[in-house]
Amino acid sequence: MSNSSPERNKAIVLEAFETLFNKRDYAAAERFWSPNYIQHSAHIAPGRDGLFNLVRSAPETMRYENQLIVAEGDYVIAHGRFTGMGRPAAWIAADVVRFEDGLLKEHWDVLQEEATKAESVSGLPMFGETFPR
Repeated sequence: MSNSSPERNKAIVLEAFETLFNKRDYAAAERFWSPNYIQHSAHIAPGRDGLFNLVRSAPETMRYENQLIVAEGDYVIAHGRFTGMGRPAAWIAADVVRFEDGLLKEHWDVLQEEATKAESVSGLPMFGETFPR
């Protein structure tokens, strides 16, 4: 039986994302991701090395910001924004993570470019309370 809880898993995901995407501390990030990490993203090469190499190749200005995080059992879904990637628009992401033995073991994502106010048919921002500039 796992000694993890949904609250603990959410805290681990937020710390892991901060460590890898914002601090780029690869040695520290290794303690969060399983050596046998399974990557389902179409944008990222397989395994933990694929993810870490993607971050290494991204501009130093890349940042992750979380807006919402939910968890049930061994699964966490983080709704966040990746900015500073050298793209015309930020990515809004729903990252789904499965835990195993207290580590991030498996990942899926849904990515969409962040819409401006002029592009938003709903008239509402995709992230937070305001539209991107």
